Amino acid sequence: MQLKTNNLNYLTKGKFFLNVVVMFSVSIGFAQEIIEEKEEGKAAETQEIIDTSKRFKIDGVAAVVGDYVVLESDIQRQFDQLQQAGVSASDMPTKCEMFGKLLEDKLYMHHSVQDSIVVNDAEIRSRIDQQINAFAQQIGSMEALVAYYKKNTEQELRDELYEVNKSGQMIKMMQDKITADIEVTPEEVRQFFKSIPEDERPIFGTELRVAQIVVIPETTETEKEKVIDRLNEFRRDVIDNGASFTTKAVLYSDDTASKKNGGRYTLNRNRPQMVKEFRDVAFSLEEGEVSEPFETEFGYHIIYLDKIRGQEYDVQHILLRPKVNDAEIKAAREKLENARQRIIDGDITFAEAALEVSDQVETKYDGGQLRNPETQDYSFELTKMDTELYTQLQDLKDGDVSVIYQDEDRENPIMFKILTVTERKEEHKAEFAKDYLKIKDLALREKQLKAIGKWQDAKIMETFISIANEQKSCEFNGNWLKKEK
Repeated sequence: MQLKTNNLNYLTKGKFFLNVVVMFSVSIGFAQEIIEEKEEGKAAETQEIIDTSKRFKIDGVAAVVGDYVVLESDIQRQFDQLQQAGVSASDMPTKCEMFGKLLEDKLYMHHSVQDSIVVNDAEIRSRIDQQINAFAQQIGSMEALVAYYKKNTEQELRDELYEVNKSGQMIKMMQDKITADIEVTPEEVRQFFKSIPEDERPIFGTELRVAQIVVIPETTETEKEKVIDRLNEFRRDVIDNGASFTTKAVLYSDDTASKKNGGRYTLNRNRPQMVKEFRDVAFSLEEGEVSEPFETEFGYHIIYLDKIRGQEYDVQHILLRPKVNDAEIKAAREKLENARQRIIDGDITFAEAALEVSDQVETKYDGGQLRNPETQDYSFELTKMDTELYTQLQDLKDGDVSVIYQDEDRENPIMFKILTVTERKEEHKAEFAKDYLKIKDLALREKQLKAIGKWQDAKIMETFISIANEQKSCEFNGNWLKKEK
């Protein structure tokens, strides 16, 4: 939801960093040093501000929050990461704001440990594998990725990404716990909207509803059999000859996200990650077993089960996709061209054509309407739309049908699509009835922020906090100096 943020001062005042927790939590470079408490009697934590020089002999310590340290270098590192992310100088926080954000992060992390919130280590490492492989593919090579982030080795980059992901997950889980039971009633939404001065009401940007028809070239049975035979060759070589499954995954798998690390994933029975067919096969295997070839929407796979650790399964897989021949590609394009012309001629509506010819199951029974993956509704804000989709729609008038675009996704290396704009809402000032769901989201967010603020105020007073003298001149949003109120 694209809002004119200058109209949201009533909502964000004093809460700048609570609104950007997610953005900062994924930036590389958190310090995650945990201080081992050697002094007895820590259970009765002091509320007195202590000069860090009396407790620590480490240069550059800006603060201690519970068992976590904030270093001076952490603050600068956050600025470096924002600059790398393209944040303009005018949008940069001040040093004190950045420091305050790091204090908040450490408070969440400290109490997530105190509250026994469990972060799944294997799941994080699996996510890092996917991130690293995706980033390397985008930038060109692993060497280029390591150089871009100014690291000496791939392992050094992986270690930092692990700390970043773990920290971000701890913070999110703690915040989720604080706000889990918070809801807003219709009356609270109404009162929230009435409390906003007329000249400060949010501006909602232009929104579009978009429909598409997708035609995917068919794969012949001959090509499918070739892939299955190839996977069976891999399986026999591993079982009968002791060949390396990892090597085969690196050399031959079509799963670009995992092939670099030998097709490795960690699955959890309680947290579905892969498609059902994949999970069903993986969970049916014994350690050391290699599955028969099986099909999912992504292609054909074989799985090697490396280890079972309680509810977690460490697996490797090889994915092969059947090739699509030129004749099938030509037939798919001609099929869509014919449907497009019938729509333009008025012989059939776009929704009817979607039902008749589209191969995209998720949209064909709904007139081809696309769902916004972020909001799960049908509206796309123009200024936040995916760049490629925006380019395809920017010159399209309402009701017009686009030219045919060639596209691809994780499941299909080639497909064809046409698009149309089914509805357009121009930028406008918030109206209660028209924008109720968006206003409800804002009301809920404000209530959550208040709950988080209340939690933070209470936890600051009961947590050991030491702020270095050099940082005490900051005007904090929270009562980090524990001043009498």
